[in-house]
Amino acid sequence: MKLNLPKDFIWGTATAAHQVEGNNTNSDFWLLENTKNTTFAEPSGIACDQLNRYEEDIKLMSSHAIQSYRLSIEWARIEESEGEFSNEAIDHYKKVLDCCHENNLQTCVTFQHFTSPLWFTAKGGWEKKENADLYVKYAEFVTKELGDRVDTVCTINEANLTACFAHTFPSYPEQGMKTIMPFVEDAAKSCGSTLDNFGPFLFGHPYKIRDCMMAAHVKAFPVIKGLLTKNQPVGITLSIMDYQAAEGGEQSRDIAHAETVDVCLDQTKDDDFIGIQTYTRHTYGPEGIMKPNVNDENMLVMGYEYYPESLENVLRYVAPKINCPMIVTENGIGTDDDNQRIKYITTALKGLQSCLDDGLDIRGYYYWSFLDNFEWIYGYKPRFGLIEVNRDTLERKSKESLKFYEQIIRNSQS
Repeated sequence: MKLNLPKDFIWGTATAAHQVEGNNTNSDFWLLENTKNTTFAEPSGIACDQLNRYEEDIKLMSSHAIQSYRLSIEWARIEESEGEFSNEAIDHYKKVLDCCHENNLQTCVTFQHFTSPLWFTAKGGWEKKENADLYVKYAEFVTKELGDRVDTVCTINEANLTACFAHTFPSYPEQGMKTIMPFVEDAAKSCGSTLDNFGPFLFGHPYKIRDCMMAAHVKAFPVIKGLLTKNQPVGITLSIMDYQAAEGGEQSRDIAHAETVDVCLDQTKDDDFIGIQTYTRHTYGPEGIMKPNVNDENMLVMGYEYYPESLENVLRYVAPKINCPMIVTENGIGTDDDNQRIKYITTALKGLQSCLDDGLDIRGYYYWSFLDNFEWIYGYKPRFGLIEVNRDTLERKSKESLKFYEQIIRNSQS
């Protein structure tokens, strides 16, 4: 497969700190995973132990022609207590970023990817808009310490995801998942908070979280840009579903777009790029979201449809609504069938090429994920990785899809 790409197009892959590093004990998700009667399939535990094995992983990426590593900085490690920043954690991430550059990898760094320090969540977390200022202080510190080692900044990962949940799951409560999951209240009590004052991402009020995260991004953007010395691009990543309409579902589809995507794009007018993250489609009928058939052979382990065409559709939806480039910061598939992964990548990239041919400004593509890792409430069952990770030994093994991805990259450069 050979693509005709701009000469500065970036090929990358991605992970998130909590999903790969291991033992993120100061974070809100660690508490939620380890609370009695949790809905998490299993705790993250040591994850992929990338905290100690980052050099091995980075060298693997480089040896397979990957040009950029999108990773996240774990806020819960950096700021263990409010206002108290860890030099040890900063030194660790300096080593990680230096290792990337030593191995000819650009660094695309996400400052907040789902998890937060427990102290932050215990005082309202992302449900309280005033807490956006706490994120800005953290982002300011990280930029001062690490900014010269970062090539691209993603402020917040999928700030709109909870709003997406409100439109894609028919049974999703208006106030968020924590209202129907007793273990969340137990977690709140165990850290001296209350259910009303405990605001973890994924479980809290979908629109309060969206609005607080977007406010945090808007406030942090000029602070981060003002501290970067090489004018590195700064943007936010959004979860953008390919919303489609069956007959009679046009209004529901348009409302979903408005409340999950458009309202966020309206706040990114000055951004250097928009990070596009998409995996599948959702279809609306006259009675709202159409429930997928779980027995359909196209259904994946995460409970959604195999539909790689979603990438092209989403890129075409977003492009006319923004005044900046797009970067595909996440796209991939959770499957045990690596041939299906290769097929998914092939179709998705053909769609991306079609968009480029029509003049859309797309600067890069990051496959999610480099490693089979911890997929939140689903545990380790969904396998998105280009690398298989043995859960007993943590040994890394390259899949055929990684070799396929490498060949795409090399062909595009020839």
